Amino acid sequence: MYLSTIDRPRGGHGRRGVRGTVAAVGPNVLALGVVSLLTDVSAEMVTAVLPLYFVLALHLGPAAYGLMDGLYTGATALLRLVGGYAADRSRRRKAVAGTGYGISALAKLGLMAAGSSVPALGAVIVADRAGKGLRTAPRDALITLSVPESVLGRAFGIHRAMDSVGAFAGPLAALGVLAAVGTTSPDAFHALFLTSFCVAAAGLLALAGLARDHRDEHPVAPGAASLKKAGELLRTAALRRLLCAAGLLGLATVGDGFVHLLLMRRQSMPMGWFPLLAVGTNLVYLLLAAPLGALADRYGRRTVLLGGYGALLAVYLLLCGPLSGAPLTVAALCCYGAFYAATDGVLMALAGPLLPAGLRTTGLACVQTVQALAYFGSSAAFGLAWSAWGTTAATAAAAGATVLAVAATAVLLRDRADRISPTLQKAGPA
Repeated sequence: MYLSTIDRPRGGHGRRGVRGTVAAVGPNVLALGVVSLLTDVSAEMVTAVLPLYFVLALHLGPAAYGLMDGLYTGATALLRLVGGYAADRSRRRKAVAGTGYGISALAKLGLMAAGSSVPALGAVIVADRAGKGLRTAPRDALITLSVPESVLGRAFGIHRAMDSVGAFAGPLAALGVLAAVGTTSPDAFHALFLTSFCVAAAGLLALAGLARDHRDEHPVAPGAASLKKAGELLRTAALRRLLCAAGLLGLATVGDGFVHLLLMRRQSMPMGWFPLLAVGTNLVYLLLAAPLGALADRYGRRTVLLGGYGALLAVYLLLCGPLSGAPLTVAALCCYGAFYAATDGVLMALAGPLLPAGLRTTGLACVQTVQALAYFGSSAAFGLAWSAWGTTAATAAAAGATVLAVAATAVLLRDRADRISPTLQKAGPA
């Protein structure tokens, strides 16, 4: 199997347009989209206010916030491997994903109990991200097993579009809760965390009632999902190149909190309006995720992926450039939303066909783990650079890192790649 085939799949595309795309991806992708929508409402209610909570309420400096932000995404990265391997080994991807969703839901209550204790908050964040780490690869593997390879980009685009509806609504819900309480005191944040838990619980119920597992539809040979086979998978040259590319691109990504804090500082935005920056980013993501997924299927996933990191480079250049006020905010949020729309699901669509079905969850977890670990380093490094050099120099350094990462990725994801070994192909249909 060649990267050229994966990058631009052959075969008919079926009916075009919104109805054709929805029909092509099928009900299971839509069900998983509903679960992600509800979960992202819950998650973004919290994520949208965490920078305020850490920097303004708890008075953490940029370096401390960078460490906490990196922890939020990267510290539990290895649990992605645990979740991926457990799902492949047990053939119960839905059950493993459900465990992750449940842990993240309970973590919202933990935020209430943690109060202003930084160590306790760190522990709760680890638990929340542990849940995300367990659920992400099994969920994405279910998507890849629910549709033909030729529409993987559209399937992930539809799923990520529904996910971004939740990401769009979450900050608005957070703004509504804070406005209803009328303050930004700890009690207001506790009300927000409780509401977030209730929405997360609804997402868990939707997973149980709507989503369908695929363990019986793709039979694999006994022992297909073994540690030995997983090791053989990691020795595949094509996957190693993709893992290297994912790590380099992760190192170039500094995270939403920093981007939104920099935008707020550049135009002296009132604290209460801070969640609207996440709303703007997610609105663009929502509008572009499905179209860019379809473009990736038609014109090449690698091309769309690299274009997304070009949009991230534009964000960094805007943040250290001469623009200010509303023009800067609109341009930066549009580019930032386009970055997510062109990269999040597209990278998984690019990786999926490289992996045999029996080890697909493990393989996707490897890609996500490398990205998460790289993001942890990136976020901590950016926080230190902000503290030592100031915002302009730190952002310029991030822009330079993005240029290098994109250039290296273009070489790593060149058209031809080694085939998956015949032994691994026996782990299941790719």
